[in-house]
Amino acid sequence: MGSLSRSEEMRFCQLIVEKDAAFNIVAEIGKQPYVQFKDLNPNVNSFQRTFVKDIRRYDEMERKLRFLESQIVKDEIVIPGRVDTGDYTILPTSELNTLEGTLTELEKDVKSMNDSDSQLKANFMDLKEWDAVLDKTDEFFQGGVDDQAQEELENLDEEGAVPRVEKGPVNYLVGIIRRERLNGFERVLWRACHHTAYIRSSDIEEELEDPGTGEKVHKSVFIIFLKGDRMRSIVEKVCDGFKAKLFKNCPKTFKERQSARNDVRARIQDLQTVLGQTREHRFRVLQAAANNHHQWLKQVRMIKTVFHMLNLFTFDGIGRFFVGECWIPLKHVEDVRKAIEVGAERSGSSVKPVLNILETSVTPPTYNETNKFTAVFQGIVDSYGIATYRELNPAPYTIITFPFLFSCMFGDLGHGCIMLMAGLWFVLREKNLQARNIKDEIFNMFFGGRYIILLMGLFSIHAGIIYNDMFAKSFNIFGSGWKNPYNASEIEGWINRTEHGKEMLVELAPEDAYDHAGGPYSFGVDPIWNIAENKLNFLNSMKMKLSVILGISQMTFGVILSFFNHTYNKSKIDIFTVFIPQMLFMGCIFMYLCLQIILKWLFFWTKEATVFGQIYPGSHCAPSLLIGLINMFMMKDRNAGFVVDGGKVNGEYREVETCYLSQWYPGQSVIEMILVVIAVICVPVMLFGKPIHHVMQQKKKAKELHGNATVRANVVSDSSEIVLNGGSKKEGAAHEEHGHGGHEDESFGDIMVHQAIHTIEYVLGCVSHTASYLRLWALSLAHAQLSEVLWHMVFVTGGLGISGTAGFIAVYVVFFIFFVLTISILVLMEGLSAFLHTLRLHWVEFQSKFYLGLGYPFVPYSFKTALQEAEAA
Repeated sequence: MGSLSRSEEMRFCQLIVEKDAAFNIVAEIGKQPYVQFKDLNPNVNSFQRTFVKDIRRYDEMERKLRFLESQIVKDEIVIPGRVDTGDYTILPTSELNTLEGTLTELEKDVKSMNDSDSQLKANFMDLKEWDAVLDKTDEFFQGGVDDQAQEELENLDEEGAVPRVEKGPVNYLVGIIRRERLNGFERVLWRACHHTAYIRSSDIEEELEDPGTGEKVHKSVFIIFLKGDRMRSIVEKVCDGFKAKLFKNCPKTFKERQSARNDVRARIQDLQTVLGQTREHRFRVLQAAANNHHQWLKQVRMIKTVFHMLNLFTFDGIGRFFVGECWIPLKHVEDVRKAIEVGAERSGSSVKPVLNILETSVTPPTYNETNKFTAVFQGIVDSYGIATYRELNPAPYTIITFPFLFSCMFGDLGHGCIMLMAGLWFVLREKNLQARNIKDEIFNMFFGGRYIILLMGLFSIHAGIIYNDMFAKSFNIFGSGWKNPYNASEIEGWINRTEHGKEMLVELAPEDAYDHAGGPYSFGVDPIWNIAENKLNFLNSMKMKLSVILGISQMTFGVILSFFNHTYNKSKIDIFTVFIPQMLFMGCIFMYLCLQIILKWLFFWTKEATVFGQIYPGSHCAPSLLIGLINMFMMKDRNAGFVVDGGKVNGEYREVETCYLSQWYPGQSVIEMILVVIAVICVPVMLFGKPIHHVMQQKKKAKELHGNATVRANVVSDSSEIVLNGGSKKEGAAHEEHGHGGHEDESFGDIMVHQAIHTIEYVLGCVSHTASYLRLWALSLAHAQLSEVLWHMVFVTGGLGISGTAGFIAVYVVFFIFFVLTISILVLMEGLSAFLHTLRLHWVEFQSKFYLGLGYPFVPYSFKTALQEAEAA
């Protein structure tokens, strides 16, 4: 399986390049994701690094591009193409300088056009308001509102209902206000003027555009009649508070207003022409920018990425060469060498760059090379934890086990077909959907998991066929293995004795109704169980036992995989004190339980038979596995066999009391006692094996140190070194650590606590994890019952239960409801539930048996990653 089975071998390398050629070399390296650079300036502030000015320069260019993009999107112009086109060639310096000048001019032009457009829109708004004021003022005066105001103000003055107003003629003010503020404006004005102002208003039918926000607003024109300068001052203050605009130069006569209206409308027409030309010019400029936007952004992002990588380098002593350190996958070292040479040639450097492979004690990063199919499964594993370097990778096994366990909970042929079609749609339209660059988070989540959706649908179809379940209905393809044992006269007699409209239960005894000659249903569950009254009893028993077998099989497989990790690490102590005891513990208890389940299915039937040399009287004596497992641990005495010796009495065997608890094969008690003893012995071996080995190794090392130790002292540097057998103490320790599982630097107490935790976790986990796999049965039951309830309550009751023409119409309507509920509840919600439970089974029950996940990821520097981030932003 190559890289998918274990992470790639990594090499720690040193890169030495000439200063003038560094940019081109690093740019050439960025074309492929092969190199992860190490920061050699961790204590240097990011604002004090070598290329901070260059990064600021291209940050400013990227800011201008974001500004242009916002203006392009605002004008609803489509930006064609994608940022990442696969071509990672960087433009020459002269063209980049030209690009910088172009972006500066474009930003300046667009901002100038925005200011001009805002001013034109403000003028246009003022003219439209002035035109509306002139129109509404004529309407007010044509309706005699001035006479009404004069009469009302004089009546108030004569009655003395309010304080006397100033003498003088009645004046008026005309203005405009937003419609939502009009009611409050009228109330405040009425109180502030002490009922001595007369106001009328009229709505403007046409929507006006706010030049500041661009939103459509509704406004109204108002006219206020009043007397005296004092009252005018009050009205103006109220208008100012409500942001109402007053038009104090409104003509007094109809003829003057008509002349002003003609002039305003001519200016509006001219302004509309200017606005159209301005927008057309703006559109052309932004369209030209949109055509080149992705190309410009790609260049800026790539160059910024190069300078960020160069900031991780350090100088040599004379400042002529850049020195960098990096991690490179072993199989790509030569590719990186070639890229470095190409970059040096492109820059015209006369000094050949150097790539040295260094020895280091630092744990390398973990790099599992993936493709578009395996990436989602690797992502599931990495979400739990990044694999330790060169640790066995669970991803290739997850490709099969994940959709398989999902299908055990989601098994339905119809729902599986829906999921399969959804996955196929994503896969077949993959390139088209990627080209559209859809940024919806939920869509991208489903699209990223398209291959796992496809496999989950495929496996669910397989499980649905095995369960013989399709939208809560079974299908009879191969012919049922059960037959009707009753003749026609018996059935007719039952029907005659049964009240009309009532159901009658008919028992099919396996001895008579089962077709022994034809055998069981060829594939999956017999369809007869779909109409059986004891359907749940049968299916629950079957699915529960299947869940236990599948769970123990996967956990055992996980323990077996740990053997390959121990072998790779050359840790014999882990094989003898961890792997072997774990396998024995698992086999003596849980694999033995699985064997019992399979034997019970194979040999125990409803008829009398001889099983393992013992007389088996019938199904009521079938062994109880759960109670038998309890008796196994308690080492409880049990009867040997199901019947009392002596043969038949009156044609029947004399059965022992609670025959289902008896021993059902010879020597069962002895064998089970041996298995329990082995399992119990395995616990102290797992607990004390490695700590004892650690103590023995420490004593051996101490003895060697005492007999073969030499001390070298350096008087000048005031340092010393202990040498063991011709090598330094540090070298000896490192060698021993590699050979014995990496615990040489730990104390006995730490190793003891570590082993105690892992032993308790494994022993208790075997029990709890086996019980946890019962969720396969529980969710399968819940899914099947929900499907059946939805079918009967929605489709049967609502559509098929209605006869006549109304029934045909109801079927069409109810089918739509049934389809929507099936997709939303049974496929999406139940599918998400089954997915999360499958995720838990892999993370906790399966991977905990062999997977540590203590590594850190290999994050290579590449232009592709940088451009993908730019597209997602």
